[in-house]
Amino acid sequence: MLDYLVFFAIQASIFAVVCLGLNLQWGYTGLFNIGVSGFFLVGAYTFPILCGPPYAGHLGGFGLPFGVGLAGALVASAVVAFVVGIPTLRLREDYLAIVTIGIGTVLQLVALNAAWLTNGSQGMPSIPRPLGGWPGPGAGRNLLMLAITAGTVLVVYAALEAMVRSPWGRVLKAIREDETAAASLGKNAFAFRMQAFVIGSAIMGLGGALYASFIGFVSPVDFLPIVTFQVWAMLIVGGSGNNKGAVLGAVLMWAVWSASGSAAKALLPTDLQVKGGAAQIILIGFVLMLTLVLRPRGLIGEEAVVSREAQVVAVDREGQSSKSIDSNESIA
Repeated sequence: MLDYLVFFAIQASIFAVVCLGLNLQWGYTGLFNIGVSGFFLVGAYTFPILCGPPYAGHLGGFGLPFGVGLAGALVASAVVAFVVGIPTLRLREDYLAIVTIGIGTVLQLVALNAAWLTNGSQGMPSIPRPLGGWPGPGAGRNLLMLAITAGTVLVVYAALEAMVRSPWGRVLKAIREDETAAASLGKNAFAFRMQAFVIGSAIMGLGGALYASFIGFVSPVDFLPIVTFQVWAMLIVGGSGNNKGAVLGAVLMWAVWSASGSAAKALLPTDLQVKGGAAQIILIGFVLMLTLVLRPRGLIGEEAVVSREAQVVAVDREGQSSKSIDSNESIA
């Protein structure tokens, strides 16, 4: 049970990293990115190319340190996002969503067909763990990986919190709410949208690198559109526009996904277990529907910022005194 809980926590932490990247794009900037799986893929393949053992017949085998692989995944995903963002980020809402769906599909097809780069459908095996797999196989190695993934979540969370609470983050929210008004104040909306798109995609690539190192094998079938659906469900259930909600949603929805898969395996007859994946998707959709109906802002919604001039007059029950409270601080 302990081994399973550690495995679950590692997977949930990886998805929390990816979900934080999507939250920067959608929750704070309003970028409707449906190509999450594509940027996740870029990071996952960049890591073994840089850090993996020598491969026969395709690129890789540089054997670089673990940290270099993570940094390379960040940079590669950021570069892809920048190139993609130049022609696409002037699109809005549904149009941007359609384009990013195509981008994710194209990247998955590149991984499937560019055998010289990714080994095609056979995937890339023998991806190294951090510190060369120290302290050896078993629970100790997984605990080390859990420490790294959980630490990454904390670092990404802290960095994003500092960014979105800065003037830069307030500009992102202004662009999300009314881009024309933000532009009238001299803000270059396209530049800010590009920055959020690149940073968010780089974080998704970082999650992909952690995934590749943990699983030890990647192939194109790991990055189907269902990955995008999972991450979006996590963000919506947890609460977009709130980094705490992104992390909470990742943990809860991965728990639902894992529990439903285990239940299908335990309860369904052998000949129906192949349909367990469909049951998982139906269950996730049901949870998503309930959330949208009962809590449209998610379990932890975005903090509502009250203007500096707003005041709340608190009068005690006996009417003996009242006080004016400056509501400059954010309230949930």
